Amino acid sequence: PQLYKQMAIAADFERVFEVGPVFRAENSNTRRHLCEFTGLDMEMAVNHHYMEIIRVLHSMFTTLFSGLESRCAAELAVIRKQYPSQMPRLTPEPCVLHWEEAMQMLRGAGEEVSGFDDLSPAHERLLGDLVGESRQTDLYFLDRFPAEVRPFYTMPCPDDPRFSNSYDIFLRGEEICSGAQRVHDPGMLTEAISARGVPLQPLKDYIDSMRYGMPPHGGAGIGLERLVFLYLNLDNVRKASMFPRDP
Repeated sequence: PQLYKQMAIAADFERVFEVGPVFRAENSNTRRHLCEFTGLDMEMAVNHHYMEIIRVLHSMFTTLFSGLESRCAAELAVIRKQYPSQMPRLTPEPCVLHWEEAMQMLRGAGEEVSGFDDLSPAHERLLGDLVGESRQTDLYFLDRFPAEVRPFYTMPCPDDPRFSNSYDIFLRGEEICSGAQRVHDPGMLTEAISARGVPLQPLKDYIDSMRYGMPPHGGAGIGLERLVFLYLNLDNVRKASMFPRDP
């Protein structure tokens, strides 16, 4: 729903929330991937800074987790008899780690990282351990991803275009969500699409929707099965789906 929720923002919907099926056409046969899952997507206009989105997401997870513990206490007690877990630790305010800080932490732990490649699952888990130990939280935001590893509609950082105004959210050392501020200028967006070698014609309506006054905006997409899998500290995402579709 990525392009469509952005077009809804252009139509003066200040905030858009959507829950629905997502189909992943890739052969990711891992403990955390499904070919079909339920996605929670959100998009919102930004007034001053894209950190507003991060604050909304942090508030959402805080409310969601506390609500699960209070409203589903009996069900959680049954599950935790077989799969022991505790509610993830949270900080009162969003715990935000910049990409450059993350690279320094990994290098300090003896890892070789280039600084511009995406994180491997092993590095994600190690970073989760390091952040958990130093910040006392199981949920954190990794901000300012390298622009090259993000989609064409991601806004580059104004101070250094090698990086972007984008973030992933990690829970217990694994990614549960990707998000970013989006490019809202049609000229800038056209250049970004062309630079990636993506055909412009199929995206004409999407680009044109921004020609009539698109506000700065951004959002995120969350896989709910993966969220359940990590919230309950299970060993495989398939246990978080009644009928898992996998490769």
